[in-house]
Amino acid sequence: MELREHWDHVYATRSPIEVSWYQREPRVSLDLIARVAPRRDAAIVDVGGGASTLVDALLERGYHDVTVLDIAAAALEAAGARLGARAGLARWVVADVLRHRFAPGSIDVWHDRAVFHFLTEAADRRAYVAQVARAVRPGGHVIVATFAEDGPDRCSGLTVCRYSPEALHAEFGAAFALEAKVFEDHVTPSGGHQRFQYCLCAVHDPVRAAAA
Repeated sequence: MELREHWDHVYATRSPIEVSWYQREPRVSLDLIARVAPRRDAAIVDVGGGASTLVDALLERGYHDVTVLDIAAAALEAAGARLGARAGLARWVVADVLRHRFAPGSIDVWHDRAVFHFLTEAADRRAYVAQVARAVRPGGHVIVATFAEDGPDRCSGLTVCRYSPEALHAEFGAAFALEAKVFEDHVTPSGGHQRFQYCLCAVHDPVRAAAA
């Protein structure tokens, strides 16, 4: 099964509030975004955002340049249906984050909760970092959350990579300045626990980042 078909199947067969990564309120993400993007006109992209409630919370807080990108059309359709008339306040992009043509320097905050850890091939991780380096403006920020070292080793039937803060930052390189690291003990809808590691980085030199 192709990756797009896999994720469309997940969202076609399970409610968005039943998937293990569901959060009623994405508190850690919101706190980190507020820390680096006090201006409500900041350009924010939530890659792999799917049916996450982050877009709801950002719109409620007055952010008005929000893009949600996901490979699964079914996930974005679910989020749009939940938002109703407010869905038109955000941009919705069905695309593979590794291949989407982001406008250079167009993003102030790149947010990813639980996409990067699915990239088990080094070449895919390098392609992802190159996308971030092109898309995020100098002085912009990157928030990436993966399973921590003591988190699950599989999710939705797929193998994942687990990271310490140092290992996650090392994937991005010295051109990304680590500003904060946050652990989260996420409680799933079924009552299980998933340990997440968030890293917040500033992009100081996108040219060096692209070459890293």
